[in-house]
Amino acid sequence: MTTVAVIGCTHAGTFATQSILAEHPDWTVHVFERNATLSFLSCGIALWVGDHVSDPKRMFYSSPEALAEAGATMHMRCDVTAVDVAGKTLTWRSLDASDGGDGSDGGDAAAAGDGGEHTLHFDKLVVTTGSAPVIPPIDGIDSKHVLLCKNWDHAMAIKERAKLAKSAVVVGSGYIGAELAEQFSLVGVETTLVDGLDRALANNFDKKITDQVEAAFRDHGVTLALGQKVVAFRDNPDDTVTVVTEKGEYTAQMAILAVGFRPNTALLAGQVDMLPNGAIIVDDYMRASAPDVYAAGDSATVFYNPTGKHDYIPLATNAVRQGLLVGRNIDQPTVKYMGTQATSAVQLYDLSLAASGLTQAGAERRGLTVHETSLTDDYRPDFMLTTTPVTSILTWDPVTREVKGGQFCAKADVSGAANVISMAVQAHFTIDQLANVDFLFQPNFDKPVYYVGAVAMKAAAEG
Repeated sequence: MTTVAVIGCTHAGTFATQSILAEHPDWTVHVFERNATLSFLSCGIALWVGDHVSDPKRMFYSSPEALAEAGATMHMRCDVTAVDVAGKTLTWRSLDASDGGDGSDGGDAAAAGDGGEHTLHFDKLVVTTGSAPVIPPIDGIDSKHVLLCKNWDHAMAIKERAKLAKSAVVVGSGYIGAELAEQFSLVGVETTLVDGLDRALANNFDKKITDQVEAAFRDHGVTLALGQKVVAFRDNPDDTVTVVTEKGEYTAQMAILAVGFRPNTALLAGQVDMLPNGAIIVDDYMRASAPDVYAAGDSATVFYNPTGKHDYIPLATNAVRQGLLVGRNIDQPTVKYMGTQATSAVQLYDLSLAASGLTQAGAERRGLTVHETSLTDDYRPDFMLTTTPVTSILTWDPVTREVKGGQFCAKADVSGAANVISMAVQAHFTIDQLANVDFLFQPNFDKPVYYVGAVAMKAAAEG
């Protein structure tokens, strides 16, 4: 009988376990997870802070019990301490030695709760260890007032602090930091948003859009401290913390660190091929460089279609799709990974923002040359009682004319436009083809020329 070890069980691990058991119900699947919960949708943390979540328990879409019922042997609150890829063994220990078990109903292998180390022999290994928050070596960063934003425990801590706090400093203006700053400001918390880059959401959108985001933050009283690297955190006698940057100091009752994530793959170091940041390089079938080792989600690379290269893009959507492919391919390579465009969206105040593929700045960071075409136009006809402008930005290859990315911002819902761009990039559409796609027209939703088609037409004319 084939024995599979799955290390880590957030999104990729949950879907990998489900898919393996669906494809091979007679296999033995051991799942190891450090936390007491799994499948937590951390993208909802900011919404929970702002009281937009009906029930925080609904932020979990699966459970240890559900996977055990599907046939998995669950080792919750267990730490895998070492992996021998060549010898096909791993060692693990319970983090709850006093309870006589590891909090699982998954079978006899999960019953060791003495705190000692135990060994499991496996035939196949699935590494879905996810990512860990980046914690820079900054003086004072271990302050009790500096919180992280990644898992369920972090979410509960932030929610509790937000109930009483009157001020907060958010460090990092990516999606997580931007959403937290927005929700803090809406619930009456005096908020400062700090980032070493000179624009909010600089890694997600180009300047024509981030200017609008920054204006919205300022309109809602958020202090923007952009282009400022944090050099220290200093606790104060009045139970506050001061965030010290190269250009100023910002004091609040709490600080949230949201400066990015790194692959949590130290267990496999030196045993499989990785990117310099530690992301495990996988092929089109989720296979790592060592035989019978698979990886998915935030611990693994993705194939980034806009560049045609491996990249590290930790998104739940990537983790889910890769996790599902593990089960399809773990016996024989069967279903090829289609890659990703890193399609995403965010709502900040009344602004809807969505993007897929390369931005101009993202292309420059990767040493690539793209052309960028932008268009601002109302999203539906002026004869409607209300309309609002949409900022559309299209990036494209000046040689092949292939679409490489798109960004959209409006006070109307433009999230679907990012999906259109995603399919265009994946299908290798040129700007000329995108300009001639059969898009619908209905005055409630758009103009006779849909704004995605309109910006593609402008790009085609420029080219």
